[in-house]
Amino acid sequence: MKYKLLAASILATLSTSAMSATYKLEELGGIDGAKFNYVTDVSENGHIIGLANGLYKLPVDVTYIDFTDSSIKDAYDTAKKQYELIDKEITFTLDDIENNDAVNTNADAHAFMVSFLTGRSTDSEYQKLSSAIATLYTSEGASEQVLFDEQSLDFDGLTRSTSNLLNAVTDDGVMVGWGSAPYEKTSFTQTDEDEEETHFLRDFISRAIVISEDGVKVELAPEFDDYGGISSANDIIKTANGYEVVGTVSTDIAVDPLDDITDNCDGEDEPVSDCVEAYNRTYTKGIFDKRAVKWTLDSNLNVTNTEIFGINATPEDDEDFAFRSNAIAINENGLIAGTSDVRYKDVLYSMPVIFENGEVNDFIDFEDDWRTGQALAVNNNDVVVGYAAKRIDGTTRTKFFYYDKNSDSVVFPTDYFSSSSSLANDINDNGIIVGEGETDIYNTSTRRREGFMYTIGEDSVVNLNDLLPCYEEDGETRFKYTVAEAKSINNNNEIFGVATKTVEKTDSFGNVVVDVNGNIEYESVAVAVKLTPIDGSVEECPAEEIEQYERQSASFPWYALLLLPFAAARRVFRKK
Repeated sequence: MKYKLLAASILATLSTSAMSATYKLEELGGIDGAKFNYVTDVSENGHIIGLANGLYKLPVDVTYIDFTDSSIKDAYDTAKKQYELIDKEITFTLDDIENNDAVNTNADAHAFMVSFLTGRSTDSEYQKLSSAIATLYTSEGASEQVLFDEQSLDFDGLTRSTSNLLNAVTDDGVMVGWGSAPYEKTSFTQTDEDEEETHFLRDFISRAIVISEDGVKVELAPEFDDYGGISSANDIIKTANGYEVVGTVSTDIAVDPLDDITDNCDGEDEPVSDCVEAYNRTYTKGIFDKRAVKWTLDSNLNVTNTEIFGINATPEDDEDFAFRSNAIAINENGLIAGTSDVRYKDVLYSMPVIFENGEVNDFIDFEDDWRTGQALAVNNNDVVVGYAAKRIDGTTRTKFFYYDKNSDSVVFPTDYFSSSSSLANDINDNGIIVGEGETDIYNTSTRRREGFMYTIGEDSVVNLNDLLPCYEEDGETRFKYTVAEAKSINNNNEIFGVATKTVEKTDSFGNVVVDVNGNIEYESVAVAVKLTPIDGSVEECPAEEIEQYERQSASFPWYALLLLPFAAARRVFRKK
């Protein structure tokens, strides 16, 4: 490979310190049956929670499908043409799927059906699939943490139809997050019709959950639970008497969507829950009024108090849509940070806020053209971090900030470059912020992102990849990881996040993929990683244009992996 020759010449001229680095990267492992693995939070005592995506062998039920319907026939014809474009012969027919169990024996047939169903995720007449699960990392490896999914009545195993996200974990291993109810295959008959239809329906869209270290689950349902309601848990801290959990809950249904539901969701032409969910997708802010909440729990996870917070805006008489606030992070002092609707010049924006003493206060200056954002973390020194967005060079870009409540000051540090989007995911008590930012200055659409570290007072953003070795231990093979995102940092300055690396490509069964000539194909995958500070010095890597080319070959916008239905990753994606 050409970079081996380059490496040899460079190593001949670099000092011995060039073989060192200031951080050591190690993989945390992952779910064997999943392609991508992520970290969402880490406690000071080393409890690690995360997310796995791209599950292999998703269960596909074909018993209810009409294979003479034009939609699936057209999808098959399109797939066949795509195969022809790469000189590949299609290895299955629709009859094979319907009658010969091809979906369980032929990876191409399975991938086709998963794609077909995914493209109909909003149509209740088709099975729902979710490729993301919540995970726990231990010294023995990664394991799945089931939230609300249940055993299927139609095939072996879980339904694999639920949202699953663990957001935060305490020092004694108590976790919080949220998930959705599983979809159930249900028979429905329209009014004045005789023929039964098959629909896939669920009881609720989102429900907060608390899980003890030994697996005891406590659901945190909203008091307003019409049509299932909404709740999610975003952060948790341990207190002297138990725990405090923050998140968001539904408090009502806004006037306009309620009128639509009352007028149209009568159960005559479609199931009521399907109709309600359609309206929830139609309205930009959903159908529910949602408010930030703090649950107080005792040491046995019994809820002893529920405190609902308000919003930083007063609804006008003619504003019949939903209003929202969300508590995303809490520290040991009880300071809560999150988001709320905020009014500026008669326009509503969702902005970072703090909840304190019954008040909801924003702190980002609208006069500087910031128009949306989120507060994502707060340390025990009352410093809040997150991002806000504004138009830069004709495009809306996010920029990370830190807000010091004690001095009531907001700082937007200089990130990778002027039009780079960035966000801060976490901050430790040492004042070190970690996050991610765009590093591809030349691409105007989808840009590569890489993790960063920023220390308050030093005014310098450091790309975490610059603190890692350029080469593997043999001194010739380029270092195979690129840190795409820094998610969490503890007070030992250990950083946890997501890196990408190039591996042999696998199909939807987990088998290695070869091209038409029999050559193994390769792809980039996301892996959960831990970065530990070590004694060393920053390595002098090759010239920028070579480094950019080589690192880019194994990098990609990792968040694109979360575009499958129901997938998510911690804090920036937790907003409901």
